[in-house]
Amino acid sequence: MADRKTEELIEQMLGGSRLALARLITQVENRSAAVGEIMRRVHGRTGQAYVVGITGPPGAGKSTVVDQLTARFRAEGASVGIVAVDPSSPFTGGAVLGDRIRMQAHTLDPEVFIRSMATRGSLGGLARATSDVIRLLDAFGKQWILIETVGVGQTELDIVKQADTTVVVLVPESGDGVQTMKAGLMEVADIFVVNKADRSGADHLVTELRFMGHLHRSSPGEPKDIEWEIPALTAEAQSGVGIEELLAEIRRHRHLLEAAGALERRRQARRRAALQALLIEEFSEQVGRRLRSDGDLAATFEAVAGGAMDPYSAVAEILKRLHPA
Repeated sequence: MADRKTEELIEQMLGGSRLALARLITQVENRSAAVGEIMRRVHGRTGQAYVVGITGPPGAGKSTVVDQLTARFRAEGASVGIVAVDPSSPFTGGAVLGDRIRMQAHTLDPEVFIRSMATRGSLGGLARATSDVIRLLDAFGKQWILIETVGVGQTELDIVKQADTTVVVLVPESGDGVQTMKAGLMEVADIFVVNKADRSGADHLVTELRFMGHLHRSSPGEPKDIEWEIPALTAEAQSGVGIEELLAEIRRHRHLLEAAGALERRRQARRRAALQALLIEEFSEQVGRRLRSDGDLAATFEAVAGGAMDPYSAVAEILKRLHPA
């Protein structure tokens, strides 16, 4: 249950207060006891924003792409939220890159809200917290939400699965690493962008990505909710080259998802996954609380650790103790 201060913050946020939004996001990041009530209160206001994920290896120019897309959305009068997921500072636990120097042009724009999120050494809950932050920005009225992640590791892939359309940004030098990243990239990519395309190797990488996209589209036995061959574009984001083409592909992908009913199906799947994750989290917390006071439950864990009991029997015993018939 949220305390009175949190209740006031929710009301202020729904009324348009950026400061209240920032404070609620902090509560979500810190997984405060009020998170459940916060998300319950904003639920009816969500579902309007379109979420675009921007991922790829460090140094690919993702922040510049985000900056350029934001400028174009704002030129159309659209409101934008940006979630930048950064590695953690070993000294402060905060996001090393802060609110991104390249995005300073937008920090004074009241219709752009930028938030950096740090891993703080807890990778498992980061995707969940990011999902909640997206919902807060949605409830706040942002029409476009851009998620930028650093790298293409498992945590980043989990985060960009929150997006409706995912853009993978690469550079010509990424060519040698594409094969090792292929499985993860093809799992999440809706659009490829080879940035800094004035460098040597850009054309070769684009050709390879288009071939991969064609194979992915024509692969037998793989269920697909829309007919979509992953495009591979070139860009020089620093000077704005290729951004209009990228925006056109984002809109085309959105139109296909909406026309086929696939957008809602994908969002339903994400909501189911979020429920499952919360159930697992709540069960783990229940077990943790009982372990601190229930000697028999602790003994069950020790029996498994020592090899005297198998894990399946232990799970049955734990469930019986937590929820007796």
